[in-house]
Amino acid sequence: MKSQIPIFFLLAPLLSSAFIVPAPDQLGTFADGHAGSLAEDNEKRLIQLSPTDIRWVTEADKLALKRDGKNFMDITDHQELGQLRTTSRKQVVYPESMQFKDKITPLLKDLKKDNMRENLEKFTSFHTRYYKSDYGRQSSEWLLSRINATANGYPHLELAPFPHRWPQSSIIARIPGKSERTVVIGAHQDSINLFFPSLLGAPGADDDGSGTVTILEAFRVLIEHLRETNTQLEQTLEFHWYSAEEGGLLGSQAIFHHYEKTGRDVVAMLQQDMTGFVQKTLDAGKPESVGVITDYVDPGLTDFIKKVITEYCDIPYVETQCGYACSDHASASKGGYPSAFVIESSFDDSDDHIHTTEDLIKYLSFDHMIQHGKMTLALALELSKTKHWNEKQGDDNGGGEL
Repeated sequence: MKSQIPIFFLLAPLLSSAFIVPAPDQLGTFADGHAGSLAEDNEKRLIQLSPTDIRWVTEADKLALKRDGKNFMDITDHQELGQLRTTSRKQVVYPESMQFKDKITPLLKDLKKDNMRENLEKFTSFHTRYYKSDYGRQSSEWLLSRINATANGYPHLELAPFPHRWPQSSIIARIPGKSERTVVIGAHQDSINLFFPSLLGAPGADDDGSGTVTILEAFRVLIEHLRETNTQLEQTLEFHWYSAEEGGLLGSQAIFHHYEKTGRDVVAMLQQDMTGFVQKTLDAGKPESVGVITDYVDPGLTDFIKKVITEYCDIPYVETQCGYACSDHASASKGGYPSAFVIESSFDDSDDHIHTTEDLIKYLSFDHMIQHGKMTLALALELSKTKHWNEKQGDDNGGGEL
């Protein structure tokens, strides 16, 4: 996600042999630890840094921008994202209050820190989860198998990788509802070291291993609830684990562009990117809180999430901003779908260790991650169990990131 690393580097291409990026219809395998070639570093990519700032840069330029703290979308492969829905977008009106608190509250105690820790320990054991590396492929394959094991044979789950032209696949776990209206819960699975992305380690405990295991634990409790009650959700519910967020929201753009082209009706998308670091907040004498992003998001969904936090979490929320294209919710927004983003704290107090070898579990609070898990589980059930949705035709852009 965010970047706070001083300028340095660009020797990586000289330190290793080249590798070949596979064609879009293939899944390639890169050698462990290989850095990008000079040809790849000089490859031109079209990026968007704001609604009006679009420019061609090299892959090396992209890394330099991230080291300078600049967020962007790499739109090279998905320049038409959002164009198909410009005349058919609907503004979703969310429930005024919680409808299922008596059913959801007892489930919150089933969220387990030990499960989060166990999953995160394994997830951070990969040298890196850089999306172009073989480690990234291996970590994605492990995550897919872990999600499958967590579902434990639940018969109504549709689980599959979403392949890309790089080795690391995104993952989609779909629980069909009575309606095709779809609620999406997302996190990104890749990590990056902004000094030497393909050589140095990137454990990515907080960014975004924390979000990955947070939504996985919410997924576990939800699946067990559906199994035990033998009920079907009203809305379709999906959990997404995106590849290549650190490359410019590449994986999530591919998915939401596909959804746009196939007419998928996504009525809410929540991104969880970094859910475990609270030390700066506490050191500043501030109360532990959940950071609710208020810029470039859907205001109606964001207001509903605030209500969810107030009703179901043990800590308050704080409003904060993160700028344009700061995580994968931006892809949903650009595709015309209402999206929101919740982070571990006020953005200024979020984790400084990210994108380095020091993004480690020892800096994280699993108690805090449980709070994010409560919000995730409650939001998923409140929205997917709701029978009646109000939608009105309009030019609302679903989040402002056109």
